[in-house]
Amino acid sequence: MASVISAFQAVAPGAEIIVFDNHSTDGTAEAAHAAGAAVRPVEKLGKGNVVQAMFADIEADLYVMVDGDNTYDASVLPTALNMMEEQSLDFVNIARVWKGETHRRGHQFGNSVFQGFVRHLFNHPVGDMLSGYKVFSRRFVKSFPGQPAGFEVEAALTIHALELNVPMGEIEAPYSQRAAGGESKLRTFRDGLRILRAIGGLYRHEHPTRVFGGLAFVCAAVSVVLGYPIVVTFLRTGLVPRFPTAILCSALMVIAALLASVGLVLDTVTHGHKEHRRLMYLSYPGPFHAGSADGH
Repeated sequence: MASVISAFQAVAPGAEIIVFDNHSTDGTAEAAHAAGAAVRPVEKLGKGNVVQAMFADIEADLYVMVDGDNTYDASVLPTALNMMEEQSLDFVNIARVWKGETHRRGHQFGNSVFQGFVRHLFNHPVGDMLSGYKVFSRRFVKSFPGQPAGFEVEAALTIHALELNVPMGEIEAPYSQRAAGGESKLRTFRDGLRILRAIGGLYRHEHPTRVFGGLAFVCAAVSVVLGYPIVVTFLRTGLVPRFPTAILCSALMVIAALLASVGLVLDTVTHGHKEHRRLMYLSYPGPFHAGSADGH
């Protein structure tokens, strides 16, 4: 931890460095204090809760979020800040460049799957969306709802940027081996499924008409396929054969109508939430707006 703090103090001497301690037991808080950083405890476990606390408690023009495991390269921070200033960006992601066996292949494969999933769902190219090294503007931070409670928060940050259509960019940086004795809290399958569920949930929240409309279409299609022979028989003979199937078809069509209605209602609610987030985002000046204070 001390080496991480000293590295960022060297590249950003005017920055305030704050370490959020999420019930660490390895002396992280003491080492951070000794290195000259402020330490704030976060009682609720989970990286998402740490990010919520960070965004809620800190007031700054620029925010740099980085994991404290000494795997990210501090030297690229000036490049990211220059990129934000020159291109008037609100979000810069520092993508990891893997070195040898730095990370398990399962994690790299999972990251690629998530990138492709989000690229397909939101029709926008994305890079290393699960990187823990990112730079934000104040207006991006203060408009982020911050609901995820685990490692999926990185995915939520990227999707938030895509949904608000904020100016965003990405640079690459080496990703180093963890220090001896260090162990990642990320579990390939457990947290991979959690992130996938989170992305699916966010997509359902952002595009309810697509999700519920698709389910409604499936139910209606099954109802029509199963009910067509029954309707034909009724028109020819005046009789209704296979009552259980007829009842099932009716129930499926009712469910389809309900799902379509739910999708329309949720779409209205989601549209209102998007407008609120956009207004919150626009209520703050850009990171390098004339007259704004120097960033931290």
